[in-house]
Amino acid sequence: MSSTSKRWARAMVLAGVSSLAALATPAASAPLATMDRNGSLIAIEPYAPNIVRVTIALDRSLADSAPGYGIDGQPDAAGWSHSTTANGDRFASGALSVTVNAQPWPKAPSQMERYFAPSLPPVSVQFTGASGQSVQMNGWELAPHTVNGERTFRTGASFSDTPDTHYYGLGQNQEGILDLRGRTIDCRHNYDAPAGETVCVPFLVTNKGYGIVWDNPSATTVSPGLFNSTHFQSNVGERVSFFVITGTNADELYAGYARLTGRTPLPPKAAFGLIQSKARYESQQELLDIADGYRRRGYPLDVMVLDWFYWTRMGQIDIDRTFFPDPQGMNARLKQMGMRSIISVWPRFERESRYYDMLAAKGWLLHDKDGNPIDGLAIRSDRAGALIDSTNPQARAWYWDRIRDNITSQGFDWLWLDETEPDLVPDGAFYSIGSGDRYHNLFPLVHTQSVAEGSARDRPGMRNLILARAAYLGAQRNGALFWSSDVQSTWEALKRQVPTGLDFTATGLAYWGSDTGGWQWPNGPKAQRAPLVDPAGATAMAPGYTDYPELFVRWFQYNSFTPTLRIHGQRPATAIWQYGAAAEPIIASFLRLRYSLIPYIYSLAHQTYASGAPFMRALWMDFPNDPNVVNLGDEYMFGPAFLVAPVTEQGRTSRSVYLPAGSDWYDYWTNQRYAGGQTISAAAPIERIPLFVRAGSIIPVGAPVPSTATAQRLDSIRVYPGRDASFTLYDDDGTTNAYRQSGGRTAVLRWDDRARRLTSSGRLPTGQDAAGLVRVQAPQPGVVAR
Repeated sequence: MSSTSKRWARAMVLAGVSSLAALATPAASAPLATMDRNGSLIAIEPYAPNIVRVTIALDRSLADSAPGYGIDGQPDAAGWSHSTTANGDRFASGALSVTVNAQPWPKAPSQMERYFAPSLPPVSVQFTGASGQSVQMNGWELAPHTVNGERTFRTGASFSDTPDTHYYGLGQNQEGILDLRGRTIDCRHNYDAPAGETVCVPFLVTNKGYGIVWDNPSATTVSPGLFNSTHFQSNVGERVSFFVITGTNADELYAGYARLTGRTPLPPKAAFGLIQSKARYESQQELLDIADGYRRRGYPLDVMVLDWFYWTRMGQIDIDRTFFPDPQGMNARLKQMGMRSIISVWPRFERESRYYDMLAAKGWLLHDKDGNPIDGLAIRSDRAGALIDSTNPQARAWYWDRIRDNITSQGFDWLWLDETEPDLVPDGAFYSIGSGDRYHNLFPLVHTQSVAEGSARDRPGMRNLILARAAYLGAQRNGALFWSSDVQSTWEALKRQVPTGLDFTATGLAYWGSDTGGWQWPNGPKAQRAPLVDPAGATAMAPGYTDYPELFVRWFQYNSFTPTLRIHGQRPATAIWQYGAAAEPIIASFLRLRYSLIPYIYSLAHQTYASGAPFMRALWMDFPNDPNVVNLGDEYMFGPAFLVAPVTEQGRTSRSVYLPAGSDWYDYWTNQRYAGGQTISAAAPIERIPLFVRAGSIIPVGAPVPSTATAQRLDSIRVYPGRDASFTLYDDDGTTNAYRQSGGRTAVLRWDDRARRLTSSGRLPTGQDAAGLVRVQAPQPGVVAR
């Protein structure tokens, strides 16, 4: 080892970092090989034919240790070979080759190099996929500094770039731009980010058939394609650890992500119906009145949500019987109406709450260097409550036990784990496993794990669901549905939601949504155009926000085509009849449309469980050869059939829509057929949004139901001719975990375009015969060519 390497290794030992391997969760295993490049140690560890992990350190125990939190997969070198030539070490499978380039002994430095010479021996690693896609890691860094009293390093790596590479993912960033190229992303959980909460899931996906999983939970900056390079830099670490996944299409990248971090469970079917919430229902009677209001009006509804301050004090984990005198009876009444319930449980404990002293004594709260709990925030006038330390397995188990005994025992079905960033910023404080700075982004994974593991143990027959507003690598395996946090109730916020959601799902986490209508108190700038919805009779906002009912209509139309449809907000009223007489029938029509598509959506969800691929998809995923879609963030595919183009500007009754090349498209509302590869001006009266169906699509359409608790027969099977097609229709009981073993009921529908015939592999999951349900959509005259 060089003298430089010895100095760095000695510094790491003095900093106490050699014990890091003990913190990694997967079982440790030896890499396929570890190479020495003049003191830099590079470990190569395959996880699949198209997945490889690279670890670089100056200390062998760090280079050879297991990956960190979030990685659930196991190394697998089957089919890989290793050879050594003068050019370096080459590792190859049928899907990927990795070359750790040889590094000659450094020449004598020039005068400039003597002053600016890097202290690390250089490392260069080339990755080439089966389709010829290539990326090179061409530099790494360890820069010593002290963070939260700990002597550690800022660690990073650089990767090659090409001008036509485009980048997506990294969790949630609400700045409103889909393509991350040329930007610097602050990849950290930050509730107070200026454009809206940021969430870091460090999986960067490209349109060139590869993705990079960065294995470091500290605050990280990522600069994709900036100055001809892509750079990762994390605030705390002693090694570089990352995975490269390759694939011939986007879905193979997501299958690789699922293999590394865990499968996405199939949510209960109720998750795809309407979820009705408000901040907050102040009494049991108010909540039941809203539920009854949906049934009396004949509107479908699946879930009622009880948000915060139903408790006597934050951290009591109880239900205030003054305002909710009979929660069991309330939930029984909801079930009689075919509804389920979700209740919000917070991770914070006031000093006066009954569990605070016990948790503090056990060290089960986020604490300072002296062991004192961190109580409240120094910002936002938020001065009450300490955070449970969910990095501690004992604290996690205790937390679930209290929820089980005090909350779910009262008949509540599922949990809303709010403040999963966490809201109490951990920087400068300590978890049981180490500093909050080192593990800044970890909390949402381990916190949702508490409920996922507890529910699996104590309610094994019940399918789990968790609402969460932050995520980390692997959080999808805990059964979480994510949303974009407490966004503003403005047109600008709505516009930002579309690319925000597309980057989030492009990260490999399929279930994302937003509070329909925004969460913050409705307070937008004065409308620049005459409102398209008469606000008369609306009680959801102050009278001065005259275009808010129009905004809510447009937001509801958009969320009808996101994975989850949830109404929520800090406003006087949120139910669909409370936005005025003009808005109500429009909202109701889209609500019924959503329920008619439950057979289609639920089938897509099962495909996500099987494949790991999201079904709300940026256009680059399905049209990789169309350069016009690489940064098109205001329209998207919803499954293989629908192209959705939300209206996000006030007073607009039309908008430009690009129809991707390689397919013809049907206007859903008129059946007019268009050739792809062109931009059209699409009509968008307030009663509808531009919605197109790809030629060669099969869409099962369900009959009206009051909720998913009622068995839904198919009303029709719509076929949009233009090419051969297939669709796997799936169904099951919608509530239990039997789908994991039995696989539910499926039928593969196939359309032969030349014969104009649809066939089914058997009877439909509903027991119906497909033949009598087929409705072939006839294109209307006026095909528009390029």
